[in-house]
Amino acid sequence: MQTTTLNNGIEMPVLGFGVFQLDAEQTERAVSDALEAGYRSIDTASGYRNEEAVGRAIRNSGLSRGELFITTKLYVQNAGEENTKRAFEASTERLGLNYLDLYLIHQPFGDYYSEWRAMQDLHKEGRIRAIGVSNFPADRLIDLVVNNEITPAVNQVETHPFRQNCDYHELMCAEGVQMESWAPFAQGKNNLFGNPTLTALAEAHGRSVAQVVLRWMIQRGVVVIPKTVRRDRMAENLDVFDFSLTDDDMKRIAGLEVGSSQFFDHADTDVVRQLSALRFD
Repeated sequence: MQTTTLNNGIEMPVLGFGVFQLDAEQTERAVSDALEAGYRSIDTASGYRNEEAVGRAIRNSGLSRGELFITTKLYVQNAGEENTKRAFEASTERLGLNYLDLYLIHQPFGDYYSEWRAMQDLHKEGRIRAIGVSNFPADRLIDLVVNNEITPAVNQVETHPFRQNCDYHELMCAEGVQMESWAPFAQGKNNLFGNPTLTALAEAHGRSVAQVVLRWMIQRGVVVIPKTVRRDRMAENLDVFDFSLTDDDMKRIAGLEVGSSQFFDHADTDVVRQLSALRFD
């Protein structure tokens, strides 16, 4: 598996497996199948309510802990470092792990400064190999960078052919922050799998649309975590390292940008209220 080096020297697989919107039974089966297929990076979150199922699949896989790269996320907590540390302990207990490879602040709301201070402490103690954020816009990311000791290693944001975040990606690279995509296929929205540009490129390369999208992401330097419950799709999504898109191919996909989210806007005040009111730990 190809890897990328994070800003603290940790190697992270460029292609992992996500479990968003999978229930516990689906998650355990899907993660087991994914690990058997060759995935070694698994992405979950306390807010997904399936950390225990991920942990069972890991334990039953027979793989050593050192072979795996496990990410989970901290949801909005009540203020104070101790609440974050309790949430961290709860997640690691559910996963059955004594350390995480990557821990992310899931949303840019609430007292994320105290969350970040707690995560810095856990990182220094060796409980987390790398810390980062998710869904942080540029201003909040840079605010975190310039006012804290540790720069986030990763920012996981909505990124796919219709929302490419090119300028933001350049900024992250300049700051040493790895961009990671959630919803790399836009969950099929905007007819992604039937898009004429993508289907034409897939036909030209003898690949699927999903493979073209993943290859496009990887060539841009974006980490991807596609989700599927089908074994054949798991294998297909892994099979993207033996072909390349041309510069012209990349430009054609760049032309698909629509400039807006396919899901929701984190700057929408109603969204801020809704997400900030949720608690998962």
